[in-house]
Amino acid sequence: MRVAILTVSDSAAAGEQADLSGPLMRELIEAAGGEVTRTDVLPDDQDTIADWLRQVADADGVDLALTSGGTGLAPRDVTPEATLAVLDREAPGIAEALRAAGLAKTPRAMLSRGVAGVRKRTLILNLSGSPKAVREQWDAFLPVLQHAVDTVRGGGAHPETDAARSASS
Repeated sequence: MRVAILTVSDSAAAGEQADLSGPLMRELIEAAGGEVTRTDVLPDDQDTIADWLRQVADADGVDLALTSGGTGLAPRDVTPEATLAVLDREAPGIAEALRAAGLAKTPRAMLSRGVAGVRKRTLILNLSGSPKAVREQWDAFLPVLQHAVDTVRGGGAHPETDAARSASS
């Protein structure tokens, strides 16, 4: 699985603050057996974020694009809008599950506006900006990661359906 990682942060992009979420996402992807092909840090700018998402999905053809940051209620938090602008289809269940996992830990998780969906054959997920939230959201998504990526790529076995088909043959 090929993965691109984007940290969205004005302060990290300006070199005023260290990017803590990007390296953590790399660690989590590699622990899951994925290959990180690209990591970037960009400011909270809708057009710049959308351009990055188009690049990694269309030209780079990664299986999974993860963003961290820019999902809150602040005026410059525009990652969800940038993501929605490039998606072919939303995957609301993923975003709902990520928020639900956070809500089990803190009521502030309901303030996240992160979205998930598909562009061409790339699954795109918006994670929150804090390393703690990134880890919690990743842990919630990890059990379905491989199946989600396989399904977006046009595969994705369905054990229950496949077993029923075999029994009726």
